[in-house]
Amino acid sequence: MAKLTATCNAKLTTNARKPLNQTCSTELSIDAHATPTSTGATAAGKVLGRAPLIHKRIDCCTFITLQQNTYANCVHSLVALDIKPSQIFLDHLIKIWDEGDAVLPIDQRLPKSAKQKLFKDLGASWIITNDGEKVKLDTGFQTETDDALVIATSGTTGLPKGVVHTHKSIHASVTAAGSRLSCNSNDHWFACLPLAHVGGLSVLLRARQYQSGLTIVDGVDQSLLENAINTGANLTSLVPTALQKLDVSNFRAVLVGGSSIVDKLPANAITTYGLTETMGGIAYDGKALDGVEIRIRDTGEIEIRGEMLFRTYRDGIDPKKEDGWFTTGDLGEINDDKLTVYGRKDDLINTGGYKVWPKLVESSINQINGVIDCVVLGLPDAKWGQTVCAWIVLQNPNESLSLEDVRRHIKETLADYCAPRKLFIVESIPRSALGKVLSAEVLKIESRCYE
Repeated sequence: MAKLTATCNAKLTTNARKPLNQTCSTELSIDAHATPTSTGATAAGKVLGRAPLIHKRIDCCTFITLQQNTYANCVHSLVALDIKPSQIFLDHLIKIWDEGDAVLPIDQRLPKSAKQKLFKDLGASWIITNDGEKVKLDTGFQTETDDALVIATSGTTGLPKGVVHTHKSIHASVTAAGSRLSCNSNDHWFACLPLAHVGGLSVLLRARQYQSGLTIVDGVDQSLLENAINTGANLTSLVPTALQKLDVSNFRAVLVGGSSIVDKLPANAITTYGLTETMGGIAYDGKALDGVEIRIRDTGEIEIRGEMLFRTYRDGIDPKKEDGWFTTGDLGEINDDKLTVYGRKDDLINTGGYKVWPKLVESSINQINGVIDCVVLGLPDAKWGQTVCAWIVLQNPNESLSLEDVRRHIKETLADYCAPRKLFIVESIPRSALGKVLSAEVLKIESRCYE
């Protein structure tokens, strides 16, 4: 069984956190462009105003070590933050943690009905809205003493689940990433990913931990990015598709994760692998972070162990083994102490008895001139069991690309059974805010099929 381990540096233990009553000051740069439209909504990524960025000093608690009996006699609640990315979000997050409760950040793109279902299913006791209103819910159920965060998974492999993280697991994740990136108080983070996902929220938490500067925006375009850089931003996290649209060359480092990584990355980009259950990235460019153990089972599945692992799911189910290992459901291998991830176990295509990794086929297709995005999925087939199919987005919709062109290109680098038997030319690939392909939505796209 292959195994990859990064030894934890002694100075990164959870005992290094300051006590509850100790505070620090961190600089927050809030984007003033987020002016409400006539409907009261904010247009993510659009510059609606040209006011300068606001600089403000705020007091915020550093990561806290909750003593065993600090809230021993208290009932701890889950508070849903239904708030757009802003200083208000961060202020409420700090206050909720100071009071010993846990936070459920809500994706602002969800419709009202989906939000209400999350409140109920994940047991939120309170909701705090953008206008500051605090609403009590009757369907909530309490959290444990050290619980800090409940994150709804993206749901790409099923219905969203509530992942429960503690202050201890958050601290382990943030300090491991900070150690690898050599974070310090001179850094300035640019937060542009949704805060309802660990990829976005972790940016805020790293800035807090290292007393770094912080710019928060609700969506991103090149002008917002340049404004942040001009105020000192030098670190950020992005999804791979954003790299096709943005010039990120002025950042010291850009963390990239959330979906299959594009082939041509900027020199300052760092590919990350992680899950909601690991509080984000646990391997950067294939190398395990401090305190992380990674191994490959005989089945090819990736397993992870470390203090950054979640405590449990919100429904009480803890899938971790007794010795602490968590099976991710991803397949990969370790060579020369470097982890390569092939994708979800359920994504593997079995065609005529041959196993095809969609990620490898996608990588090859993306090298074809004129292709700007693609996804490869397996569809049921009476003869082959599954057949390899490709959905492709062309830079110029007026240009043509034949199935034979694609198959010929694939066969130059991969086995012939990896070549798609069906081709769909589409305008775009449906993806989540973190760049993950929404397979169910892809299958609904009406387009001509070439076979």
